[in-house]
Amino acid sequence: MVFVRFSGSAFFNVTKFTTLAASLFVVACGGGSGSSSKTTTSGSDPSAPTISTQPANLSVNAGQTATFTVVAAGTAPLSYQWQLNGTAIAGATAASYITPVTTTADSGQQFRVVVTNSLGSITSNIATLTVTTGTGGSASAIDVTTYAYDNLRTGQNTSEMTLTPANVNSSKFGKLGEFAVDGLVDGQPLLLSNLNIPGIGNKNVLYVVTEHDSIYAFDADTISTTGGTTLWHVSALLSGETTSDARGCSQVTPEIGITSTPVIDRSRNAIYVVAMSKDSNGNYFQRLHALDLTTGKELFGGPTTIQATFPGTGANSSNGNVVFDPKQYKERAGLLQVGGTIYTTWASHCDISPYTGWVIAYNADSLAQSGVLDLVPNGNEGATWMSGGAPGADASGNIYFVMGNGTFDTTLNSSGFPANGNCGNCFAKISSTFPLALLDYFTPLNTQSESNSDTDFGSGGELLLPDILDASGNTRHLGVGSGKDANIYVVDRDNMGKFNANSDNIYQRINGQLAGGVYSKPSYFNGTVYYGAVSDAIKAFPISAGKLATGPSSQSPQTFTYPGSNPIISASGTTNAIVWAVENASPVAVLHAYDATNLATELYNSSQAPSGRDNFSNNKFITPMIANGKVYVGTSKSVAVFGPLP
Repeated sequence: MVFVRFSGSAFFNVTKFTTLAASLFVVACGGGSGSSSKTTTSGSDPSAPTISTQPANLSVNAGQTATFTVVAAGTAPLSYQWQLNGTAIAGATAASYITPVTTTADSGQQFRVVVTNSLGSITSNIATLTVTTGTGGSASAIDVTTYAYDNLRTGQNTSEMTLTPANVNSSKFGKLGEFAVDGLVDGQPLLLSNLNIPGIGNKNVLYVVTEHDSIYAFDADTISTTGGTTLWHVSALLSGETTSDARGCSQVTPEIGITSTPVIDRSRNAIYVVAMSKDSNGNYFQRLHALDLTTGKELFGGPTTIQATFPGTGANSSNGNVVFDPKQYKERAGLLQVGGTIYTTWASHCDISPYTGWVIAYNADSLAQSGVLDLVPNGNEGATWMSGGAPGADASGNIYFVMGNGTFDTTLNSSGFPANGNCGNCFAKISSTFPLALLDYFTPLNTQSESNSDTDFGSGGELLLPDILDASGNTRHLGVGSGKDANIYVVDRDNMGKFNANSDNIYQRINGQLAGGVYSKPSYFNGTVYYGAVSDAIKAFPISAGKLATGPSSQSPQTFTYPGSNPIISASGTTNAIVWAVENASPVAVLHAYDATNLATELYNSSQAPSGRDNFSNNKFITPMIANGKVYVGTSKSVAVFGPLP
């Protein structure tokens, strides 16, 4: 896989599982049949559900939604049923429940959830909803703690009350200022609302990471044409270290520090970050940091150095084990948190061997390594880029991501899994419980030729759709992914299709509707999937009877050159929906806003204002983040902030 950076550079909580008491417990790719493993401890005994994090009381402004979340543990599968004032809510069967748009009449409503498995059930504490009239001020009502807003990676913020099609235009909306930083902003900015900073008070806090190995916390409400207030700024570098060089690859240059989107756990008061560095002796390091949200100080005895081995004879193996070499990898995809575990997935530098397909998990409370899986243990390549997307997880804790080109065993075992455990170029489903294992997968029938020609399946990230009904009224759990071959692949997450040399046993495949490859991810809003492929318009594909439309219902007037664009949606419930997309023009990028119901209607773009008022510098992969009436865009030297003009 080869990427080129333009000049100037580029909680939905789910089931919590029991962490093993000892350290490493690993299993090879293969879905349980014909797999190899090594263990140092046994698995946990079957257990009835327990609740580790209760639903919290929430306060929102009228017209916003509220999201209640529970974190539970116990023998899988766990089922959930949310209740309103003691009565079950139809369809509210996930670990999180998002209310309809609220009114002041909803204030005082009480929510709880019943968590059940085959061994019993438990009812959560009651969480009370408070709905106020709102003051039109700057207090945010939502937290943005992970890439694309949630673990489904939908890319939708349905609690945006300020920005509407009526006020997003060049006369009323524009660039408010920029938070200056010390390097490229390749990770998506994150945000916490009303966080209590000791000695300062409650603040809406914007978190930003850079390729200079810096982590910033900004007061999100202080932005102006002259900048904004920094609450804290720390470096992930240890004494005597620098950021990594580009490792002979143009993907991330001139330095590699923090590339991936972090994840925030407010209940643990921590932001988790993976950083790359090197010392004066030329040794390279990858480390996982957990930083205090209010001070930036290291937590849980961190940082922890990322090291791993896995049974196999593949690239960079020794004595029957594949060895993780930190200099050969970067954490390109965003971090994923499922319950009490942080998951990392690893990309190479261009296609510079040796490398393979690693997933490495860490305990969120201790930063101890809790699991390792290599999906190409007896081959080579198969890294996880997804153009900066992030692995997703469903309500049962199953993890999904799309891998790049690499060894795939077309000889299958009796369960349909690669005979030698090599699943390069796969749309993978793995367990979040230990030992980590490949549960299911899909790869196209021409997967070998795609890998041979560097036509990665995993150049783009995945989207997990919310539950939808098919034509027979059956609930479907679907996932969507695309890569360099420009096809749209829709998988049934309960039966992904695996590999068939004669035909793709897949839920749906749409050919010929994207003009180029996908170096981004699709997003979802209100029954529609939005795509931003290379040299293509932003396109909307409605869902009907459980299937994506075979052609777009609308598309933007503009096309987007490499690497395309990540469409992100802001809305108030199902109204006032806007699709945001960044065009990586050089040297000045362009922020576009479209009516989500008809992409042919452009509401705003940042090149419309006179005298370059709204200009900002370009970056390679930009995912805008929208919250609290503002749009945050990472650039080559800052985070540009857009919103209603004073």
